[in-house]
Amino acid sequence: MPSLPTLPTTLSSQLRRLGLTRVAEDLNDLLARAAKDRWTPVALLEALTATELEDRARRSLERRFKRARLGRFKPMADFEWDWPKEIDRRLVEHVLTLDFLSRAENLVLVGAQGLGKTMLAKNVVHQAILQGHSALFTTAADLLLDLNGQETARGLDRRLRHYARPALLCID
Repeated sequence: MPSLPTLPTTLSSQLRRLGLTRVAEDLNDLLARAAKDRWTPVALLEALTATELEDRARRSLERRFKRARLGRFKPMADFEWDWPKEIDRRLVEHVLTLDFLSRAENLVLVGAQGLGKTMLAKNVVHQAILQGHSALFTTAADLLLDLNGQETARGLDRRLRHYARPALLCID
């Protein structure tokens, strides 16, 4: 079967101008597959839109992780439930469902030093990001230093809005 000619660069540039960057990059490959497998025009359009939507979802997830400033943390899969014995596993698993977000409730983790409160908090933020929420993780010290460093009322107001913007603000 003869290969399809490369499309003019104008189509790729027009797709990029429309914000369809993944489609612009993969267009020749998708058209070749469509010709080989004899896709209908609707099937081709579905493949093009699915490709773009998957790429946008991936980039959105990457942006939310970057904005969350989560850093490295131990995933819940590696958590040792045997120690300390005071942690209620069912309660932690319930918290990770994030139902408190839809009710706009606060979650406060209280316990002695070294029990894993920061790890649990970071896992809550991680889960929120995976579920499509915006989130921000910061320490109380960094938050206070940032707010105290604002020289004008307008700057302080802007920073307060920055911290109020995410669906989940986690202060360690």
